[in-house]
Amino acid sequence: MPIRAVLFDKDGTLLDYHLTWGPINVAAADIAAAGDLDLADRLLTLGGMDRSSMVTRPGSLLAAAHTVEIAAAWVEAGSPLSLETLASRLDALFTASATGSVPIGDLDACFTSLRAAGLTLGIASSDNEASIRLMLDHLGLTHHISFVAGYDSGHGVKPGPGMALAFAAALGLQPSEIAIVGDNSHDIDMGRSAGAGLVIGVLSGTSDAAVLTPIADACLGDISELAAFLAPHTAT
Repeated sequence: MPIRAVLFDKDGTLLDYHLTWGPINVAAADIAAAGDLDLADRLLTLGGMDRSSMVTRPGSLLAAAHTVEIAAAWVEAGSPLSLETLASRLDALFTASATGSVPIGDLDACFTSLRAAGLTLGIASSDNEASIRLMLDHLGLTHHISFVAGYDSGHGVKPGPGMALAFAAALGLQPSEIAIVGDNSHDIDMGRSAGAGLVIGVLSGTSDAAVLTPIADACLGDISELAAFLAPHTAT
């Protein structure tokens, strides 16, 4: 079947992960540590981020997990806040920070090209849905996107298939008619478990070729290469 729609991950795929999330992750750890600087450093390390370099490790808690998973790990590691309180405060931080998103390349041009090829576009992220929508509005990209799912949208979480299956169902497509694009093994696993027609890794985020090449159908440098790659696979 030809590919008729593309479901994107957000962070590391559409947004520069390190520039966007480095400062946010530091602020998140500070919230969780409630003023204890040593604890904040330990929580960042647990999350997979190095404060000095502002780089987050592939496959780490901060690179791949959703808000509640991060909050639960940090509470277990010593945060004095309750799980409910910390998760709520982290989600508020993540949403408020969406207007500081740093895009990878010219997303408007990329999305325009893909839509001109007859493809319908969606986003599935481990961030909350409100944050995704605010980012799209801030960057002027809302009109390109027909489907948005966050960890709290009711479709399950990555690496489960729910978001991808919901995307296909919302468009009236078979999963084999959609392509999944992401920078993390969670994205690839979501696509595989949903039966997506193509599962594509991008090297613009937290994972490198050694991680993605064995599990993805293809690895691209970033999504600027996507329209050309998909051209032989579309219906037009």
